[in-house]
Amino acid sequence: MFDKLNIFVKKYDELQNKLFDPQVVSDQELYRQTMKEFSQIEPVVLKYNEYKNTKDEIEEERELLHDGSCDADFKEILRAELSENEEKLESLSNELKLMLLPKDPNDDKNVIIEIRGGAGGEEAALFSYVLYRMYSMYAEKKGWKTELINANETELGGFKEVSFMINGDSAFSKMKYESGVHRVQRVPETESGGRIHTSTVTVAVLPEASDVDIVINPADLQIDTYRSSGAGGQHINKTESAIRITHIPTGVVVECQDERSQYKNKDKAMKVLKSRLLDAERQKQTDAVAEERRSQVGTGDRSERIRTYNYPQGRVTDHRIGLTLYRIDDILNGELDMVIEPLITADRTEKLKESVN
Repeated sequence: MFDKLNIFVKKYDELQNKLFDPQVVSDQELYRQTMKEFSQIEPVVLKYNEYKNTKDEIEEERELLHDGSCDADFKEILRAELSENEEKLESLSNELKLMLLPKDPNDDKNVIIEIRGGAGGEEAALFSYVLYRMYSMYAEKKGWKTELINANETELGGFKEVSFMINGDSAFSKMKYESGVHRVQRVPETESGGRIHTSTVTVAVLPEASDVDIVINPADLQIDTYRSSGAGGQHINKTESAIRITHIPTGVVVECQDERSQYKNKDKAMKVLKSRLLDAERQKQTDAVAEERRSQVGTGDRSERIRTYNYPQGRVTDHRIGLTLYRIDDILNGELDMVIEPLITADRTEKLKESVN
């Protein structure tokens, strides 16, 4: 571990010097890349410095304890400080091990999120809109940009399905934990009675694929155009700007009708198609490695019920880590970090156990 950390320190010093290099500063793209790399390394180096300082304090305290000139009261204080620093050193060591775990290569990517109503008909469609709103508000709090790709609306304002992109720094590293089945328990908005119904919504989170990740043969594509439309005649377009792309070898179909421009719709649809194909390859690799699946905290299996939103109790429960929070309104208003951060911690802890075993 310490060999790796010393390499980080060396790299950190090199990057710090580069950031003051006039040639780097004058090149905006090079400066941005250097700053990004520096920002990724800095937390590890600062934590390592804290570890080394704590270790030095422990050695100094042990030396003083063996010094015959120290009185009993002072030694008592030293023993308390030594015990505290030894606990701190162990904690810092564990934190450094977590920081050095291999990083998901997709973590820095933008994401495409697809939400589909499951069991529950109109109620599931209405909750699909609630989740779309929750993710949009979360993205806004993070300073990320949300871009609608396609939406199949219902008469009551719900979504049978909706897909959208989130552009932001390391968006996938946070949002990947949202893939799976979300269950809602509430009195349906469509009924006047007080019976609680259970409905489900499926969320898929895909890392945005680049041209390097996925190469598509144009001959494998069937591209159709049609007039976009919405519930109750909303957003009707007189021109055939909506796009449907079928990837013939896999049968994957992608639609996009959000933009008035056929070119823009095609561009968005291609992004979704590439991301779906990349995700399918990722799923194959994950399924092929059982150990990898065990080390995940529910980031890969879409059939897995991951979370329940219980309106009468004001409760949100994440079933993967047994987390229950009675703050449903805050969470649905975009305060999602209170769920995601514990998931990240649990995921890293599982991976750390796997690396030790």
